[in-house]
Parts: sequence; structure tokens; C-alpha cells
Amino acid sequence: MSSRQICALLAGLVGLGAIIGATISNEWKSTSRASSVITATWVFQGLWMSCGGNAIGAVHCRPHLTIFKLAGYIQACRGLMISSICLGFFGSVFALIGMKCTRIGGTDQVKARIAFFAGFNFILAGLCSLTACSLYAHKITSEFFDPMYIAQKYELGAALFIGWGGSALCILGGVVLCFSLSDGLSKSSSHSGRVYGYNGATSIMSARTVDHRHPVNYRRPPPDYSTSSQQFDKNAYV
Repeated sequence: MSSRQICALLAGLVGLGAIIGATISNEWKSTSRASSVITATWVFQGLWMSCGGNAIGAVHCRPHLTIFKLAGYIQACRGLMISSICLGFFGSVFALIGMKCTRIGGTDQVKARIAFFAGFNFILAGLCSLTACSLYAHKITSEFFDPMYIAQKYELGAALFIGWGGSALCILGGVVLCFSLSDGLSKSSSHSGRVYGYNGATSIMSARTVDHRHPVNYRRPPPDYSTSSQQFDKNAYV
């Protein structure tokens, strides 16, 4: 079980790193070069900045200066990604405490519950990131395939695929950590059952030994007075 917990923690940490990279990336969407007249320039946008580049390699970025004029889905994706990072951080801390190979956290049952809580945080982090990336991708695809949308059309950026991959790793690591609770409880219950069985066997053996030495229906034979009477007769005649 310890090796599985280590693999789950590594998967969660890699997923958390991918989610952080996707959050700070500026390539959530980029202009479609298929519909663009000038293919030497392109525009890409993220949750925090809008950037433009050309074929020479010059890139100019401008942050979103206001919050209230931003689209609602961008603000929602911001909140979901930040929540995902926070949940993944707490999940990593609790996973380190609840792992079986560490010396902190208490007994095996307590560590199993802590590992379950860490896995639950990882799963929530993956779901938040998955929801944010899917919401952003749905907005891009709906605008791209809408024939009535006449503004600039965008395609899916690399940050979305990174976010989806990180979400999958976080969910996978969280599920493995959650299963460690059932393993820990089953091992503790089997251990206690073995102890009780040994005590019961000892008590049975002791009871049989006592019964063998001192049976319940044991009756002493009547005393034999023949020998004593003969000795008494000899002494009497002397």
C-alpha cells in the first residue's frame, strides 16, 4: 500500500504543477490562422493577459486592467483555477502526513483517514480545473462554429490541454488515496481478529486442561481399609 500511496502522491503533485502552469499560461485561446488574412501575426489570450506576436518573434502582452468588464466565463475560470490550486496544495500536505511510510500522523487508522481526506482534496482540485478548462473550451467552440458570430474567432490553446491532463492526474491520484482508507481499516480489523482468535484458543486450551485434570464428575474412590486393618491386627496381637 505504501508504494501505491507514493505513486498517487507523485501523480497529484504532477497534476498540481500542470494546473499551475495552465493557470499562469497566456495560451488559453489563439487566433485561427485558417480564417485569418494575415498569417504572419496572431493573437493569444489567457486568464490574465492578452498577447500578440508576429513571425519575427516579437511578443507584446497587456494584462486585463479591469475585472468588471471581463466576460463572466473568464472570471469563473479564474475562481475555479485558483480554488483548484488551493485544494491541490492542501491535498499534498495531507497526503504527506497520511502516508504509511511517514512517521507523523498517529496510528494507521488515523493516517488512513488523513490520506482519504487528501485524496478527496485532489479529486475536488481535478474537478475544479476540469470544469474551468471545459467551460473555456465550450465558449471557444461555440463561437467558432457559430455562423452569426462575426468577431475574431479563436482556437483551443495549449493551456487547455495541459489543464485537462493535470486534472486527470489529480483525480487519479485522489482516487488511489481514497482507496487507502478501506485498506487500512481492513488490515486493522483483521489484525484485531487474529488477536481475539489467539486469546480464545488459549482460553479453550486452558479450560480443556483444567477439565482434564479436574473433571466435573470426578469422584474419589472409597478408601481401602484392608491394609490398615491388617496392620492394626498385627499390632493388636503384639
